[in-house]
Amino acid sequence: MNTVKLRRPDDWHVHLRDGAALAAVVKFTAQRFGRAIVMPNLKPAITTVAAARAYRARILAAVPEHMRFEPLLTLYLTHDTMPDEIDRARATGFIHGVKLYPAGATTHSDAGVTDIAKVYRVLARMEETGMPLLVHGESPHPEVDVFDRETHFIDAVLQPLLERFPSLRVVLEHITTVHAVEFVTHARAGVAATITPQHLLLNRNAIFSGGIRPHYYCLPILKRERDRLALLGAATGGNPRFFLGTDSAPHSQASKENACGCAGMFTAHAAIELYAEAFESAGRLDRLEAFAGHFGADFYGLPRHDDTITLLKESWVPPEVYDFGDGALVPYRGGESIAWRLAESGAT
Repeated sequence: MNTVKLRRPDDWHVHLRDGAALAAVVKFTAQRFGRAIVMPNLKPAITTVAAARAYRARILAAVPEHMRFEPLLTLYLTHDTMPDEIDRARATGFIHGVKLYPAGATTHSDAGVTDIAKVYRVLARMEETGMPLLVHGESPHPEVDVFDRETHFIDAVLQPLLERFPSLRVVLEHITTVHAVEFVTHARAGVAATITPQHLLLNRNAIFSGGIRPHYYCLPILKRERDRLALLGAATGGNPRFFLGTDSAPHSQASKENACGCAGMFTAHAAIELYAEAFESAGRLDRLEAFAGHFGADFYGLPRHDDTITLLKESWVPPEVYDFGDGALVPYRGGESIAWRLAESGAT
């Protein structure tokens, strides 16, 4: 199969940043995806409807004029979030989720939740209104091994939460382990998960190949080969609980290549092409369209797109760096070959 035509996909988890960084990266997502769930972990965080409305306007202003792209905004859950903010968010039509960051779990998560019981009132209102909870599922406690943080969170926090709120809609984002795959597969109705391209293509050996490789460092961290294979099976298995979410997370080259480098991998420049590589490796290119363009839209109650994109089996090499405001941005596979190429776009 040398040509693949897909219903336009969506990215159900992306970081677009703000300011000059936003202007540098949003075009990559808009070129490939019709919509994207945009993460709220800015500085300051997007915690209110007013802040989300202003951020949405900045995103739309940064999208190239010839591209059609709809940002789907989210709110950052804190101990100060009030139930009536959920009502206001639901009424906007452009806020589609509330993000749970365990405090200290990842980039700009310091304002996150330290005790899940402190946000029960808000979660109850979300359950009533159908607002999805989008979960960074890691326990950041120092006594929990970094490779076990996802499993610990699922067992200690998420499972009890689903039992307490039996109708709360939950997306466990960027899953990385066999345990997460099994948990989501057998969870009650209303539970889904996103899977990133890097977790489909890489295991944790990549971080240490020939030395410390900071551009392969992301959170949740890459796991074992058996975990990668479980994720690949879930993504390509046709189960509508699993759908595309890149977690593309741009950081400047300087902030990645230092003694305390930031977590995050930038994949938006070749996102759907990388997923095509992963699905092809499993012999399941026929299931890419549903994973990328059907299941997420169905979960969020949004219409599937009518237009298409086309991928060609032609290798290309992205640049080693992209401009990124006042700095440089190193993309995943920068200077290396990617097997599939985006041939045309229905965004114009």
